[in-house]
Amino acid sequence: MVSIIVPLYNAEKFIWETVQSVINQTYKDFELLLVDDCSTDRSLAAAEAINDSRVRVIRQEQNAGAYAARNRGLSEAKGRYIAFLDADDKWEPTKLEDTLKFMEEKGAGFVFTSYEFADEKCVGTGKVVRVPETITYKQALSNTTIFTSTVLIDREKVADELINMPNIKSEDTATWWQILRAGHTGYGLDKNLVKYRRSAGTLSSNKIEALRRIWNLYRKAAGLSVVSSAAHFVVWAFKAVARRI
Repeated sequence: MVSIIVPLYNAEKFIWETVQSVINQTYKDFELLLVDDCSTDRSLAAAEAINDSRVRVIRQEQNAGAYAARNRGLSEAKGRYIAFLDADDKWEPTKLEDTLKFMEEKGAGFVFTSYEFADEKCVGTGKVVRVPETITYKQALSNTTIFTSTVLIDREKVADELINMPNIKSEDTATWWQILRAGHTGYGLDKNLVKYRRSAGTLSSNKIEALRRIWNLYRKAAGLSVVSSAAHFVVWAFKAVARRI
């Protein structure tokens, strides 16, 4: 079974569309964990109104951020496989089926896919981010192409302690790094299976904040020197711009 973890915070206008993309999956053996992080809109009510036995709504006692919501979901997950999905993104119907098949073919514990940028209505822009066949820790430091909503992890091969996300901005990227640094290889399925919604005002749309986050990752998550951080930062910036052109 696949446990799909969705951190939910003030995503009332998106969550039904996101959940529907999961319910419409061709692979049906899943549980969907909607972890509400003390939303101040009607996100929780919208989640609790979903009538599907595979959907579980989990309430955080206090607002602690996406990393804590994902970790709470992981602690309650019953499936062998872990998939992450952001509350405003959408999956193509064969996302789970294709990634599970790919994982089995590669004998991998950590896989990810290509994805497409989408507008506020989650309509694809035509800009698809292609992923490499494989990625190591060293390569990942300068290539943050692994997008959270595309990831699938096998808990029988990757320990939960490595999947647990740290309390740091861009906690998802820091998590992929800690998995890869432990000796695992990431395998990329170059198939567009995810719509990455970019809404005005979201963290991902704030370019200055993005620069600060990646620098912080180099210095704190990876523990690199200033010189090494700067070198990786330049390469990362070039590749990040190329993905969006």
